[in-house]
Amino acid sequence: MLVAAGMVAAPYSVFADAGVQRVTFPSNLKMSALLDKISKEQNPMQNPFRASEQIAAYQQQLATATGDRDRVVTLMRLGQALLETGDYDSALERYADVERIFASEHVAVDEKLGVQLSINKALCYLRMGEQQNCCSNHNPDSCIFPIHGEGIHTKPRGSRDAIAVLTDMLTKRPGDLRARWLLNIAYSTLGEYPSKVPPGFLIEPKYFASDYDIKPFPDVAEAVGLDVDTLAGGLVLEDFDGDGFLDVMVSAWGSHDQMRFFHNNGNGTFTERTEQAGLVGEMGGLSMISCDYNNDGKVDVLVMRGAWLSSEGHYPMSLLRNNGDGTFTDVTEQAGLMRFFPSQAAVWFDFDGDGWLDLFIGNESAGGDNKPCELYHNNHDGTFTECAAAVGLDKVGFFKGVVSADYNHDGRPDLLLSRRDGPPVLFRNDGPGGPYTVPRGGCYFTDVSDEANIIDPGQSFGCAFFDYDNDGWADILVCGYGVQDVGDIAADYMHMPTSGQKAHLYHNNHDGTFTDVSRQMGMNKIIQTMGINFGDLDNDGFLDVYCGTGDPSFSMLIPNRMFRNDGGQRFQEVTTSGGFGQLQKGHAIAFGDINNDGDQDIYSVAGGAVQADHFHHQLFANPGHGNNWLKLKLEGVRTNRVAIGAEISVFALENGKERKIYRTVGSGASFGATTYRQEIGLGKSDTIERVEIFWPVTGQTQVLKGLAINQAYHIREGDDQVELMHLKSFAWPLPANAPHLVLHNPTRSAVLSPNS
Repeated sequence: MLVAAGMVAAPYSVFADAGVQRVTFPSNLKMSALLDKISKEQNPMQNPFRASEQIAAYQQQLATATGDRDRVVTLMRLGQALLETGDYDSALERYADVERIFASEHVAVDEKLGVQLSINKALCYLRMGEQQNCCSNHNPDSCIFPIHGEGIHTKPRGSRDAIAVLTDMLTKRPGDLRARWLLNIAYSTLGEYPSKVPPGFLIEPKYFASDYDIKPFPDVAEAVGLDVDTLAGGLVLEDFDGDGFLDVMVSAWGSHDQMRFFHNNGNGTFTERTEQAGLVGEMGGLSMISCDYNNDGKVDVLVMRGAWLSSEGHYPMSLLRNNGDGTFTDVTEQAGLMRFFPSQAAVWFDFDGDGWLDLFIGNESAGGDNKPCELYHNNHDGTFTECAAAVGLDKVGFFKGVVSADYNHDGRPDLLLSRRDGPPVLFRNDGPGGPYTVPRGGCYFTDVSDEANIIDPGQSFGCAFFDYDNDGWADILVCGYGVQDVGDIAADYMHMPTSGQKAHLYHNNHDGTFTDVSRQMGMNKIIQTMGINFGDLDNDGFLDVYCGTGDPSFSMLIPNRMFRNDGGQRFQEVTTSGGFGQLQKGHAIAFGDINNDGDQDIYSVAGGAVQADHFHHQLFANPGHGNNWLKLKLEGVRTNRVAIGAEISVFALENGKERKIYRTVGSGASFGATTYRQEIGLGKSDTIERVEIFWPVTGQTQVLKGLAINQAYHIREGDDQVELMHLKSFAWPLPANAPHLVLHNPTRSAVLSPNS
């Protein structure tokens, strides 16, 4: 039997299969069976992401089609389904059938349909090239824009044929920015960008130049055993077993995609322990959020399912309890969290200040399938009670992200929601004493979006509360998520007019209002962000932002983007100088010092929504920048055990002058869970005068002195003494040619190597 934090776990079974121990829990098996049942009961024709199951239906429709017009429409649908399943040759055959019908002059060629036909043909060729090169011969340079080194395709057929189709298209429609963007990508895969791109169609390298040379961050995922190849999914980066090393848990959103758990061996390698952890059968999940729901000091995981699927997305989520022995038990039903709503947006926060973490979920309502947001109050016994309507949080919308912070410093955590169907929503927590009550206390939330000036963008996905200017007050970043196609991305890079939704950065005015500072801070860009998180790339004490980009469209081949915070004065694009511009779909992001050398690394989940749109994850190893740091692992006593919401103020001396650095404990932004262990850059500070920690439940500030730079400490709420943590570090196993990345100045052809 397993025992965890005052509750008895179900017995588990252990099996040995091919030398690998497999652990199974009855509740995990029950969840697995339920997920499989729901998937089988769905109508694949109502789910735009199950193309492989739609092919037979389209083939049957084709056999019974009457007239050339019906045949064209069905052939286009069939070709799209074949494209999305990776059967590119068959898709091209169907598109050739369409062209033969058009050539017969029995059907007038609709211009819009003709453009889509050309784009789809080009995508077949581009994806064929990716499959034969980037996937079959994957390496750290694969699909990092601009393509260079070993990322250049050695099998050129796909890109060559794509270039022919796109060039013909642009000759007829020179203003088509979608075709122009893809043409430049195709030339890049062959190592011929920019030199061989026709001058009239070139998107000049200056538009991708970095503002600062952050130094290359080589991708070491394959070298350490984390080269996971999946569709879109979630990520938790955390020390699950307390050995001082950050482990990795990832999910993928396909209904039969297995969640995976990797243990950090502390020597530059990871070992997959999915079976040993009891996670076999935990399928699907676009997003994962970490927590400690039962206050036992061990980090648990919540898995979100059903996003994007509307009425076909009525899947349960999973709450996985960390048993402390390397296993995880699905306690969803036991905890009272079994519900069937489509969502990927959730946040853990102690909304009523009782020291236990509560759960807010932003659901997705679309097409008349309305599912209000939910708030689950923690009953302190391993169970939860839903109370959203009672506190004013039962809002209906297509919500894609949610984050929490005490933005107005009243001691109560507030909520920010991004949404696909309207502007973001800011809820102020007005605390106990309102007209509504909930178990064990009461809080009432008020929508203050308008009065706080949080009114844009009109459509959004990624969002974050973070203190970008280090003034101790939480600012807001909401990334737009509304474009017509990849042409809007091209237009924004080239400073051309576009109606796409841009990112909005809001500065906290310290009076309950915010000012939009996007333009002056260099963030008024169309980034099309899905995954997002923040950390400190160079340990200068200012938080930087990494955006995983894309959307379900196969044509949305755009680079992930990294923005360095230049002293709180401006964000500098460092995508190309750091080698972060991965072209495949970018989802969950997490920052963390995975090898314990003092510098934060970045784990990035890649992969799209449809069957063929999978790709390899990246682990970008931080090369170091010579700045100092401090690590703090906080343990709450009256505050929740992992200290979510605790506020840290570091007072340090840099060049003889005092500087203040602020952090709030949490898992980061809205998509991807960073470790709760605080990893704080100190810049050139050589002395820490004191550290102050505000504990939200008691309202007390704990003052600690005598802490040293470049050390890690365990701090318990209310204790006068701190515990020095002896974290072992290891070197990254870099390949001989790493990092082999183009420098930030695009006019230079030099590359960096391990010996440069």
